[in-house]
Amino acid sequence: MNLTVTPAAEKVIRRFLRFDGKPGSGFRLKVAPGGCSGLSAEFSVEAEPRPDDAVIEVNGLKLFLPEESRRLLEGVTIDFSDTPLQSGFVFRDPKQQVGGCSTAAPVLFDITELKIQ
Repeated sequence: MNLTVTPAAEKVIRRFLRFDGKPGSGFRLKVAPGGCSGLSAEFSVEAEPRPDDAVIEVNGLKLFLPEESRRLLEGVTIDFSDTPLQSGFVFRDPKQQVGGCSTAAPVLFDITELKIQ
């Protein structure tokens, strides 16, 4: 699978795993079509992958990705942006085309309101 995780995103994912996980835990990332930008995402720290998850290792991180997420994340770069106005994961997809929205900005998910399970 062709998926890139920037150092900034890797640092945040490692922090989630350290605080919310146990040894061997993984970062489950579920991405689905939806929203103005074309994608919506949920994530959690889990001890084991779910039955339909593939385990993808990126720089020693275990990512648990459902089948649909694997298709949507092919070729995507996952970054993390932290600005005075918002913080969140940014998914940059070179295949993304401008849809019904007025901008072609990268997909940004605000983590301040997401809950880790």
